[in-house]
Amino acid sequence: MARPTKYAGIICAVLSVIALVGIIIGLVAESPIVVLLAMAPSVGYEVYRTEGETTRWASWALAGVLVVEFFLIVFNVSIDLGGFLGSSTQEVAGYQIPLGDLRVVGPALIAVCALILMARTRGVYTKWLAVNIILSALALTYVLDPGVFGELLRLGAQEGLDALE
Repeated sequence: MARPTKYAGIICAVLSVIALVGIIIGLVAESPIVVLLAMAPSVGYEVYRTEGETTRWASWALAGVLVVEFFLIVFNVSIDLGGFLGSSTQEVAGYQIPLGDLRVVGPALIAVCALILMARTRGVYTKWLAVNIILSALALTYVLDPGVFGELLRLGAQEGLDALE
């Protein structure tokens, strides 16, 4: 059964403001926790809104990665995933994500899940929330490691160019 949309536009607008304010404060304060906390309401509402099998899986994966990311950052856990797997990138759902510190890989996984949501849904509110989440994930990546942020943008641009061909 479809989720009610009576207040969905207002809720998404408020969540967009929360995400934007969190991104700005997080970037200025260089605080990944602020960005994560500001992203969390959009992720929570995304989990509530999604209904299809693929979109429900992607939204729950978003929530799981967000929780793991929070604990990795709070407890300052650093695991070099690239060194462990012996590769600097990994393909996930058709997207190349850079590998390195697990805390930096998390936002890339979040962005990939949000891209899956955008591609697999017809719902305007789900897409709106996915944009909030993608922008927050990009800001989170920048706060955690500006070098990886540049690499992620390069890979994203390459994926976009490949899709146009």
